[in-house]
Amino acid sequence: MENFVVSARKYRPSRFDTVIGQEHVVQTLKNAIKNRHLAHAFLFCGPRGVGKTTSARLLAKTVNCTQLSTDFEACDQCDSCRAFNANASFNIYELDAASNNSVEDIRALVEQVRYAPQGAQYKIYIIDEVHMLSSAAFNAFLKTLEEPPPYAKFILATTEKHKILPTILSRCQIFDFHRIKIEDAVKQLKTICENEHIEAEEEALHVIAKKADGAMRDALSIFDRIVSFSGNQISYKDVISNLNILDYDYYFKATNYLLNEDLAASLLLFDEIINNGFEEQHFLQGFAEHLRNLMVCKHPDTLKLLELAPNVAAKFGQQAQACSASWLLNALNLLNQTDFQFRLSKNQRLHVELALMKLCNLNRAIQLSNSGNPDDKKKNLN
Repeated sequence: MENFVVSARKYRPSRFDTVIGQEHVVQTLKNAIKNRHLAHAFLFCGPRGVGKTTSARLLAKTVNCTQLSTDFEACDQCDSCRAFNANASFNIYELDAASNNSVEDIRALVEQVRYAPQGAQYKIYIIDEVHMLSSAAFNAFLKTLEEPPPYAKFILATTEKHKILPTILSRCQIFDFHRIKIEDAVKQLKTICENEHIEAEEEALHVIAKKADGAMRDALSIFDRIVSFSGNQISYKDVISNLNILDYDYYFKATNYLLNEDLAASLLLFDEIINNGFEEQHFLQGFAEHLRNLMVCKHPDTLKLLELAPNVAAKFGQQAQACSASWLLNALNLLNQTDFQFRLSKNQRLHVELALMKLCNLNRAIQLSNSGNPDDKKKNLN
């Protein structure tokens, strides 16, 4: 059987220009290499799966490359690059602080720092999940981190910067990595689909990118799972079925029923959703996000906040025309209160159904409030 390589490893960036969504970090590192202004210690921090460790490895590879390209990328041809690509470099030491967090582990690392690099300019130490080090290990590391030999470079990576001692932070050049934008994740997934000869609906890729919540590694893991399920034809229906996501159409139907004050149809639709295996709160939170997207569509300046496939965004724009801003605002407020009180409710299904009943009568309540006396208008809708 042929060994399968997951997409997160197969398509891991091998050059700075293929790092996704971290242009501010890449440009700064390239300029530092160009101007020979490399700090002795770097701290890469940010959410999981956004390229911290990958960027650390690329920096380690590039600073030791003997034949840098004109755009300051590693050549992949020199002895140092070939050793790095073969995972056989003696000048790059990588430590996982999650499993090597004791004083003894750091003392062993400090001992290695005394030895000069072999056939390269720098000796690079990458410490992943550095926040997992014990306080004693941090203190044992302080002096070396502050005054290392000229050939030693330290690259620390963490998802929890607040757990690192201020004395460590003050000795590092700090880079904050951003969450991957949905549009960037979709672009990368499209590229992978072309390379792997997979046909995928754009709407399906948007759902995968959104489900990943800003982590490119998570998006690629989900993508591999969907490919195993669907084969070389990825459809929107397959994705929402596999990821247990409610179809947009349910929310569009629910909104139309509520605007038309059709309580029976609203309750029957909610019953269908429950019978399909979805939790009440799942529907509640998804519907609140749907109404938020409709509110976003009410003003052209906020349309950029709508991170959806073009055809779905068009449907939102069309339905937003039928909703007044006051109805959306009151509906969002009501759903927010319902969600907040959800866990306290003894009968959670009835709790959500009661919210649907209120939403069905929301237009009339707003009209009644607007037609009342000034004191009535100041009262909040219960």
